Amino acid sequence: MAQAKKKHPAGKSLETAPARKSPAGKRRNPSEAGAPSKTIPLRNASIVVVTGTSGSGKGTVLKAFEDLGYFCVDNLPVDLIPKFAELCRTSGEIARAALVVDIREGEALRRFPAIYRQFRDQVPAILIFLQANDEVLIRRFSETRRPHPLGGGLPLRQGIAEERKLLGPIRKLADLVIDTGKFNVHELKQFVSERFHSPADERTMLISCVSFGYRHGVPPDSDLVFDVRFLPNPNYIPKFHRLSGKHPAVARYIRSFAQTQEFLRRITDLLAYLIPHYIREGKSYLTISFGCTGGRHRSVMMAETISKDLAKRGFLTKVSHRDIGG
Repeated sequence: MAQAKKKHPAGKSLETAPARKSPAGKRRNPSEAGAPSKTIPLRNASIVVVTGTSGSGKGTVLKAFEDLGYFCVDNLPVDLIPKFAELCRTSGEIARAALVVDIREGEALRRFPAIYRQFRDQVPAILIFLQANDEVLIRRFSETRRPHPLGGGLPLRQGIAEERKLLGPIRKLADLVIDTGKFNVHELKQFVSERFHSPADERTMLISCVSFGYRHGVPPDSDLVFDVRFLPNPNYIPKFHRLSGKHPAVARYIRSFAQTQEFLRRITDLLAYLIPHYIREGKSYLTISFGCTGGRHRSVMMAETISKDLAKRGFLTKVSHRDIGG
């Protein structure tokens, strides 16, 4: 049976599970393959089971889910999965989880299809099956110099074929089948992130706005650094000299200049564009540093202002002033 193909935005293709006919003769959507009782959106799954052939990238995919905030477990014994699913459903502490189940389970793997059908009725679950052609898998095993899990003196190509046969019943349950030979590591993580991140994920990255003085050096953990020494300096005005940029009078003075307003407009537009891209890359912490000469007036005002603006947009933020404390 022909397999449906979807184009990835970067030009790569996604191989989905084959479309199957319903009892009435109608073709089912490929995304529904293996889920005859119900179909849920990928992002709504409480538990994602990742499986597939050895060398297909299960570790990379699990890492992508970890970056998205999923509770991740590698090689959980299949007989414990129903208990784990029940824990996820009742504890309230695990909102989303991702599990890797593969050939390392041994004979217990034969029980997985029945176990999966059972706990899928308890919690929203998705099964992802990863695969690649023999040439790709052989190359990956050669690069890592790791033996095939089936071992036993079997030639590598024969071990891969035997594994495909053993995983056949599980593949039929898959909601999503991905040919990872069409992706590099970075592209595969991005592919998973784009399909499973929820709108709430875009608000979970912690954004730290830091002020500093160039005379004391640039904070080494900065991701983005903006030099605001081009703004008028309140330090030369006697009544502002001992105050900081947190004082309302100092902040009003700095904002009164046209270049300040223009910079604020441009910087907020830039951050509104950048932050979603950082999130899609799996970044969980972003440090934005603003520097002026002494780190007391202009940089402080700017860090405070940008932090408040991002918080109003729903992002998780904190502000710190390295060279004045607080």
